[in-house]
Amino acid sequence: MSRTWNQYIVKQENKALVLKTIIEHTPISRAKVAQVTGLNKGTVSSLVSELIDEHFVMESGPGESSGGRRPVMLLFNQAAGYTIALDLGVGYIDAALTDLNGEIMVKKHAKMHERQFDTVFEHIVSTIHTLMKEMKKSPYGLVGIGMGVPGVVNHEGEILLAPNLNWKNIQLKQALNDVFDVPVIVENEANAAAYGEMRFGFKTPPKHMLYLSVGMGIGMGMVLDQKLYTGLNGFAGEMGHITIVKDGINCRCGNAGCFERYASEQALLEQAIKRGLVTGNEEASVDLLIQKATENNEAVIALFKEIGEYIAIGITTMINLFNPEQILIGNQLSKLQPWIKEDIQAYVYSHAIGFHSKKVTVDFTSPNHLSTIKGMASFTIENFLLSIKQTEE
Repeated sequence: MSRTWNQYIVKQENKALVLKTIIEHTPISRAKVAQVTGLNKGTVSSLVSELIDEHFVMESGPGESSGGRRPVMLLFNQAAGYTIALDLGVGYIDAALTDLNGEIMVKKHAKMHERQFDTVFEHIVSTIHTLMKEMKKSPYGLVGIGMGVPGVVNHEGEILLAPNLNWKNIQLKQALNDVFDVPVIVENEANAAAYGEMRFGFKTPPKHMLYLSVGMGIGMGMVLDQKLYTGLNGFAGEMGHITIVKDGINCRCGNAGCFERYASEQALLEQAIKRGLVTGNEEASVDLLIQKATENNEAVIALFKEIGEYIAIGITTMINLFNPEQILIGNQLSKLQPWIKEDIQAYVYSHAIGFHSKKVTVDFTSPNHLSTIKGMASFTIENFLLSIKQTEE
């Protein structure tokens, strides 16, 4: 490899480092960028000029100074492009248009009871087109689409199995690429939510965090050493399909006694119907049961606590296996927090191995937090910024 080429590679690495520093510390002066990165001021000044020309960085008014001329501050131009991030659930779809900082500009929510892939795909495409119409003019336009799904997804964006949607071997990434001429990322929704929470949910992100997504099914996203862990083929985290009851209730995955058959939204609604907690003219839903619990329906509250105990059993297993500092419970059953949080925490702290439970925090995140959306936006933005660097190389 020639010396000239090596110098070019080093320059692109330095440029990426400067942009990363500006993104993380915006607003920041050139001198501070040099201090943080360890690069000399001349190199920083040259690279910043290129980033300004490429619309990634803007100059703002002068900042504060301890003496002498006040420095011109640099800002990341988060309006240089947009992403569209989607969270496909069982019975709903959430979608959002975000800027390059992951801030949500427009969001959409729709109930969707259809499960046939062709019908669902039409709805996905329509939602994306609707959000594209909301984009303002920008240098880079739509830089990517990210889709979180409740199923097993490989690194190629193929959904190998989504039992609660009755999907197998669905080429979702390819289908979207056939319609939209932008990069597409498809990921398991719990993985995306875990990453989204790490990026946007904490002032100081935890190093080791597990996100338990409790919806119609159950999934787990793992952030280990502040990196998303997905395993050899991207299949890690199928917490919903560990066996907790020998010869238990049959599961759509083909096994019996799976965790999600006892601790999920599906389990909650099935038991509510079985126990007569939902009358004939009522549509069983989490929101309906919450309304009844708010009205002090003791049978519904007892069911909530029963489901909560199963969730606690699963969380205790997670803690003993991974020794995290943070557990987050998200998705639809996080709405049960007022009735189950204290019981779950008490169970976990009394049943997890002592030296594991001493420093772990168990908490909830609201479905309104759009964790999966934020995670998919992050994946898409990072992929775009990386592709710019690789294209230049």
